[in-house]
Amino acid sequence: MNNRVLLIIDVQNEYLDGCLPIVDSSISLPLIHQSIRIANAHQIPVVVVQHVSEVGEIEPSAFVPDSHEVEVEKIVQLLPHNLLIQKHKPSCFHNTPLESFLMDIGCDTVVIAGYMTHMCCDTTAREAFHKGYQVEFLKDATGTVNLTTPLGTIDGRSLHETVLKVQSSMFSNVLSVDEWEKTL
Repeated sequence: MNNRVLLIIDVQNEYLDGCLPIVDSSISLPLIHQSIRIANAHQIPVVVVQHVSEVGEIEPSAFVPDSHEVEVEKIVQLLPHNLLIQKHKPSCFHNTPLESFLMDIGCDTVVIAGYMTHMCCDTTAREAFHKGYQVEFLKDATGTVNLTTPLGTIDGRSLHETVLKVQSSMFSNVLSVDEWEKTL
């Protein structure tokens, strides 16, 4: 039997009504809420992760401390959770108490939900895999943005699906929220 922890990564106003709108958040957000309710019903600890910009970051207009946009989404705030951690980099492990918490409770499986699929969710899943954790990646309780970089543009749906395929190739067991619930 797995000793899981559900990570709710960066479900913040920045992605809902801020400068980085998640594609199809009207679909993923209720499923994020559902994943928390399922975890609570099965006594799976829930860790809410909040990204906060540091002085000197590339995009200081996003995740500004003490702003509306940096706040965790209201329902996620209200649903029971065991720990709230702040991070400043894509990995939920980097300079946070996450790994200590996981070790203290004997966690062997990290469950990924939240935003953005291609950045913080992917980075955290890979690092968890490298640290020896099993990873379950909730494909419908994650999401990302339309992305433009110096190399080009990709729409959020394609980016999300590509990351899920890469995750399922080695790092994670990629499941829908309903599929995940059936494994509990």
